[in-house]
Amino acid sequence: MTTPPTPPAPLDLAPAPGAAPLPRMIMAQAGYEFRAVLRNGEQLLLTLIIPVVLLTLFSATSLLDLGTARRVDFLTPGILALAVMSTAFTGQAIGTGFERRYGVLKRLGATPLPRGGLIAAKTLSVVAVEAVQAAVVCAVALVLGWHPHGDPLSAVVLLLLGTAAFSGFGLLMAGTLRAEATLAAANLVYILLLALGGVVFPLDRFPGAVRTVLELLPISALAEGLRQVLQHGAAFPAGPLAVLAVWAAAGLALSARFFRWE
Repeated sequence: MTTPPTPPAPLDLAPAPGAAPLPRMIMAQAGYEFRAVLRNGEQLLLTLIIPVVLLTLFSATSLLDLGTARRVDFLTPGILALAVMSTAFTGQAIGTGFERRYGVLKRLGATPLPRGGLIAAKTLSVVAVEAVQAAVVCAVALVLGWHPHGDPLSAVVLLLLGTAAFSGFGLLMAGTLRAEATLAAANLVYILLLALGGVVFPLDRFPGAVRTVLELLPISALAEGLRQVLQHGAAFPAGPLAVLAVWAAAGLALSARFFRWE
């Protein structure tokens, strides 16, 4: 006698709502933030085109007189510092400021993604954009004859500390000022630090007292630290690292204290 086949178990179609795992949510948001930057023409101008144009212009022409020093060896660390500032500070401040104005942050706050997860996603996006910037800037510099020296790990530590410092103050500006004020202030700071931060023009061109003050700026510390590593072969330059650490701690603490999400 043949045994009848066992009927299949009933399919459970009951709804089972639930949030995705936190790492997956963070990576999804970080991917969106990264793609948004790459699709934004103004952001690409700020993060890639301006640094590459400055590097090429001042390296390939005699506009910058550095005596016996090779222009590209001096300029490349400064342009890398400028790229970090353009993404972590200027771009992030403007983008986050308008997200706050249009209620994007408020709506994201209603999703399962926690605020810490949103900050982590924005941080990952900034680091990813900086990796693209560094690859492009270094490739152009190598074509122009750049010969880097020093410990790559020291350069990475400087870049990460610089990112933390600029991110903290970028979020502080975006979270306390109106979007239009953030747009104006972030661009003004970008221009001032580009001119006065030792990115293109050496700080020794300034009077002694002025130079002492300018050396304490985060862009100056990052540019000088990268030069000590990539141009002169130093390892973990103490002075620039200390300056960047102080700026990073202050910026992150202030942004955590005063940032407003609405």
